[in-house]
Amino acid sequence: MTTQQIFAFSVIAVMMAVFIWDRFRYDIVACCALVIAVAIGIVPPNKAFSGFADDIVIIVGSALIVSAGVARSGIVDTAIKKFFPNLNTLHTQLALLMVVVAVLSAFIKNIGALAIMMPVAFQFAKKSGVSPSRYLMPMAFAALLGGLMTQIGTSPNIVVSRLREELTGSSFTMFDFTPVGAILTVVGIAFLLFFHWLVPSRTRQNSSIEDAIEIKNYASEVTIPEGSILREEPLSALLKIGDGEVIATAVLRGATRMAPFPDLRLRENDIVLLEGPSAAIDRLVSGGKLQLSGKPLRENGQPQADIVSLEAIVSQESSLAGLSAKELALSYTRGVNLLAISRGGERLKERLGSLTLATGDVLVLQGSRTSLTALLQDFALLPLAQREVLLGTRRRAFVPLVILALAMATTAVGIASVPVAFFAAALGMVVFRAIPLADVYKAVDGPILVMLAALIPVSDSLRTSGGSELIAGWLGGAAAGLPPCGALALILVTAMAVTPFLNNAATVLVMGPIAASFATNLGFRPEPFLMAVAIGAGCDFLTPVGHQCNTLVFGPGGYKFSDYPRLGLPLSLLIIFVSVPALLYVWPVR
Repeated sequence: MTTQQIFAFSVIAVMMAVFIWDRFRYDIVACCALVIAVAIGIVPPNKAFSGFADDIVIIVGSALIVSAGVARSGIVDTAIKKFFPNLNTLHTQLALLMVVVAVLSAFIKNIGALAIMMPVAFQFAKKSGVSPSRYLMPMAFAALLGGLMTQIGTSPNIVVSRLREELTGSSFTMFDFTPVGAILTVVGIAFLLFFHWLVPSRTRQNSSIEDAIEIKNYASEVTIPEGSILREEPLSALLKIGDGEVIATAVLRGATRMAPFPDLRLRENDIVLLEGPSAAIDRLVSGGKLQLSGKPLRENGQPQADIVSLEAIVSQESSLAGLSAKELALSYTRGVNLLAISRGGERLKERLGSLTLATGDVLVLQGSRTSLTALLQDFALLPLAQREVLLGTRRRAFVPLVILALAMATTAVGIASVPVAFFAAALGMVVFRAIPLADVYKAVDGPILVMLAALIPVSDSLRTSGGSELIAGWLGGAAAGLPPCGALALILVTAMAVTPFLNNAATVLVMGPIAASFATNLGFRPEPFLMAVAIGAGCDFLTPVGHQCNTLVFGPGGYKFSDYPRLGLPLSLLIIFVSVPALLYVWPVR
């Protein structure tokens, strides 16, 4: 080994050990490894920051924005309630998520399939009262497995098809990968379904203090509009949309106040007084197409575009204390609607307009950013937290899905590359207001992107120093006397081991020719060995950095580096044991 190779292996080994130690945040560790690699000369200074321009960073950052846009649209929640209203257990929810992600990944980019279904996982997690981490890692692994089933499912399959064409004159076809890939997908999903408990329950590592603030008893009111789907339906049908988190405190029909019995039939223009978390009330309002209190906010006769909602506290200095919303007439004088009120655990049974505000009340206010800022300053209101409040904000339900579908279509037909298509999709989410401009950078997980950008040149030092060729030489010597199953397993295991440190397509480019020549020297056909390389390169279950699907769920799932091998190592061993006989059966070596 040369000095450069020793340095490259040493830096990567120490970096992985510190990742697993988990005493320092992952982006700091990656940046330190990059600085050390530059200092000792295994990463040229002019390549130190090349990772920030790498396609993977663009794909992951863009996918996070796209996923946030899909989640914010509310269409995911609507689809769950319509098509899967009775999925209440972790096993049934996880099975649905993994099967859908795997099937989608066979025909579209697996990170796109994962981005579509991540909001569903968050909804299921909230509904079941479990951590999203129990869903996200199995889903990411299912996306990798699903990509094995077709030629276009994952980059290694495409690259290995090209290598076969160069070697034999004929490429693998679209569904040559399906027999073995389908077996691995079914076996892998079954394993993940029964052993998902190996993933610990985690919370998001970079959550802010504001995320811990939760108000559970907002009082609000909604009106049943003309032509509503809830007309003549029982009150219980309305509350069902809120998943049991919202209760009704009264129903007002004209001047009559009625008790909120579950079998009370709703009529047009009924006013229902509600109590519950703002997010649950928002789901109920959007799902039932109801009208919140207040009037439509307009500017020059047109609906205002930049409408947001925020939470604010009535301070001791506020002049609002002692006044009611009706007396203030905020809608007319300030262009602001009062949507909900919370008062320290007290159940409020009055209408919002009649309720006298008190010091310490938490208000949900709706208006333009300019009018809300002026209101906060003029009336000494204190913003509760800088977090998104969806209650009362407009969502364009199908716009995010259309944008994502267009991105997928352009990549499928070769019009645009995956980074360009996803970047354009993220931009489309902003341009068409599927996600507010102020929330775009909240959706992008900065530490994850910095970690990726720093790791790319460090990992590439293994190739530039000649370390990958050194591994290939060791491989050839070790496999010389092995039987076909042993030689095939060795190629597969090596590809799996190299993938975390190289791009999976680069792994195929390095390992593919080695596997082909290795098979030829032993008198075997190259196809099973090329397939083994594709499977190994497409099955990185051991780290969050070997594949962008693993990276995409790393931050949202709150995972630690050491969480991946807890579930990924036994899954990798299972894939090895199943792949070898399946490959030998479908693609005989002679």
